[in-house]
Amino acid sequence: MSAEAATLDGLDLPALERFFAERVPGFGGRLTAELVQGGRSNLTYRLSDGRSTWVLRRPPLGGLTPSAHDMRREYRVVAALSDTGVPVARAVALAEEDVLGVQFAVVEYVDGTVIRTIDELHALPQEQITRCAHGLVDVLARLHAIDPAEVGLAEFGRPEGYLARQVGRWHDQWQRVRTRDLADIDRLHERLAAACPAESGASIVHGDYRIDNAILDPADPGTVRAVVDWEMATLGDPLADLALHLVYADPAFAPVLAGAAASTSPRLPATADLAERYARTSGRDLGDLQFHLALGYFKIAVIAEGIHARHRQGMTRGTGFETVGQAVAPLTAAGLKALDQGV
Repeated sequence: MSAEAATLDGLDLPALERFFAERVPGFGGRLTAELVQGGRSNLTYRLSDGRSTWVLRRPPLGGLTPSAHDMRREYRVVAALSDTGVPVARAVALAEEDVLGVQFAVVEYVDGTVIRTIDELHALPQEQITRCAHGLVDVLARLHAIDPAEVGLAEFGRPEGYLARQVGRWHDQWQRVRTRDLADIDRLHERLAAACPAESGASIVHGDYRIDNAILDPADPGTVRAVVDWEMATLGDPLADLALHLVYADPAFAPVLAGAAASTSPRLPATADLAERYARTSGRDLGDLQFHLALGYFKIAVIAEGIHARHRQGMTRGTGFETVGQAVAPLTAAGLKALDQGV
């Protein structure tokens, strides 16, 4: 056991070693572990036996939004997508609560580049930054083109009524995690509920699609080696997935990732250009995109408040959580503005 692993909350290496011995072919018998930085929800660890490397995902310590941390769902969608054109890490094993006290999933480790900060993105030439942004949108369109029934996910969610349920669900989550009163959140919820359109279609949706949830080819950042962090995946409206990806470009999101989120870089293509590329690639009508953008802002604001609440309780691990709470009000205001622009 490494010295750093001995201090990692959320892991029990002897229990994991017993689990790996039973469930992971070729396991070498001893594990070392390290916390992977960058996550703001589920905890992610890199594990190794000296020969092979895996990634373990488990719910956060003291999680306040249990519906957002269903490891069985995350594992199921990754396993289902493994033989499609959507790049994912190979699913290895799923554990129930009897090993670590919570569910966790193990997938293969995919070597590559994860771009989290503006500085990391700006180290690339402009042509590669543009290729990266286009590659991400193209993979998203590819995901939305998959027939869920063909990959065993016909019952993975309920596409009908998805948008109304999202509006209600994230308002319920706000009531669960709130650390303060914020009148604009209630106003945004009311306006979303009143303006909710019919779904534009049904597809597998990632639910948290952004640049730092993708592992890129170091030689070509326009090639996505694996999309990760599928904890929010379900069947729903594909435009909600696109809109959330575009919302992450707003500088209001930056405090959620310690003020330097790569997705907010001004060197990325304009969101209107990315939306046009998606529409052209997918063939989908983006007529209700402003509503979806507002819903995306609402969702991120509530997620940020949940992270802020866990940090105040001492339940976060890693660095950069001090600024997350600062994002909630600006994100909410941006959601209201998006609705105004859609009128």
